[in-house]
Amino acid sequence: MTSDNRMTIPRSLCPVLLILATSTVFAGDKPPNILLILADDVGCETLGCYGGRSYKTPHLDKLAATGLRFRHCYAMPVCHPTRTCLLTGRYPRHLGHPRWGSFPATDERHALGHAMKAAKYATAIAGKWQIAMLGKDLDHPHRLGFDEYCLFGWHEGPRYHQPLLWQNGKRRPDVKDRYGPDVYCEFLIDFIRRHRNGPFLAFYSMALCHDVTDDLDHPVPYAAGKDHYDTYKEMLEAMDVRVGRMIGALEDLGLRGNTLVLFTTDNGTSKRSLHQAIDGKYIRRPVSSLLGKTRVPGGKGNLSDDGTHVPLIANWPGRIRPGGVSDQLVDMSDFLPTLHELAGRRPTSGRAVKIDGRSFAGILTGRGGSKRTWAYAERGKQFFVRTQQWKLYNNGKLFHASRDPNEQEPVAAADVPRAARDDIARLRRALETIDRGHPFPRRKSK
Repeated sequence: MTSDNRMTIPRSLCPVLLILATSTVFAGDKPPNILLILADDVGCETLGCYGGRSYKTPHLDKLAATGLRFRHCYAMPVCHPTRTCLLTGRYPRHLGHPRWGSFPATDERHALGHAMKAAKYATAIAGKWQIAMLGKDLDHPHRLGFDEYCLFGWHEGPRYHQPLLWQNGKRRPDVKDRYGPDVYCEFLIDFIRRHRNGPFLAFYSMALCHDVTDDLDHPVPYAAGKDHYDTYKEMLEAMDVRVGRMIGALEDLGLRGNTLVLFTTDNGTSKRSLHQAIDGKYIRRPVSSLLGKTRVPGGKGNLSDDGTHVPLIANWPGRIRPGGVSDQLVDMSDFLPTLHELAGRRPTSGRAVKIDGRSFAGILTGRGGSKRTWAYAERGKQFFVRTQQWKLYNNGKLFHASRDPNEQEPVAAADVPRAARDDIARLRRALETIDRGHPFPRRKSK
């Protein structure tokens, strides 16, 4: 790790993400299978295990109760930047701010899928792709290191009822009467069954709980027998059911003990959700949820906590102590180096490209190790760095985030409590050094 909160990864072997030396994380142990679940438009306030009261989430609540729940995980406030960050371990600003629906071509061979393949993992992804017009580039998931995929592309067709899906380079002809989330689960369960001897990475990039797409030349269909689209409540509870289905499949296959399940989300809860399409006009309803006794409006798109503070649950029977709660900081750049380490791989010498993430594998297993001292999120040219308590924007505005999550009262430098001065100084240094070592090349995106 570097002293400025980031990690370097070598670039000298072109066809593979990293030159890596085999180094078992847990000596003598078999690397774990990994089920990575990324839900869409789901803030912390929606889940019972985080204090939410509006929706029933028994499967996720159980996952947290028997695993480890993080209090301080942060994503970008919208989906595309979060996904590019998670897949590369690099902040979008260090990827040249890829335009919506694209991925930097020069970073394809440095993505998560290739890293796991280098560690002898079978890799698959199902659900949302978002980072390309998939129908025009059906090899794109393969180029990012996924052996198999079943995905809907970026605003190409329905993702829920009568979905338009692409699977391993071809359009699925057999899903006209299906519910997309069931198809995604079935695909991944079949992949897991075929690779039960492991290790595997199964990435469930959920469609739920994003509302239906509204930019086609005709409205997408309702569910059979309904006169409206699924409500946010219906989608949230359907999401929990699919999480339970995936966990149940692991148990049925006898794989639960050697499978790490990670659940997180791409940004905060939607502000509004599409309810109906009438005479070519879309009707939207606001989304809000009860967190304890407080009603929290959806905050997707905001850089405040309602848009960037997301759940993170880790569950690995026999490895992660049940019922744990972590106050350690995590952001979306950390998943790639964490999975590297869990796969038993270590970087060696060579010409390096700096990544922003740092592994939280030691936190999962209680081994400790270096910990992140600040987390990051951005939207466009605006970004922040933060601790658990304090949040500093690149425009200089400072907020006591734990007391003022809606950022109504900026704190003047003269008013910073003495006990917080070291933390604030660390955040100011982070702003000054965050781009150090990043060349900001012009990138071709596909």
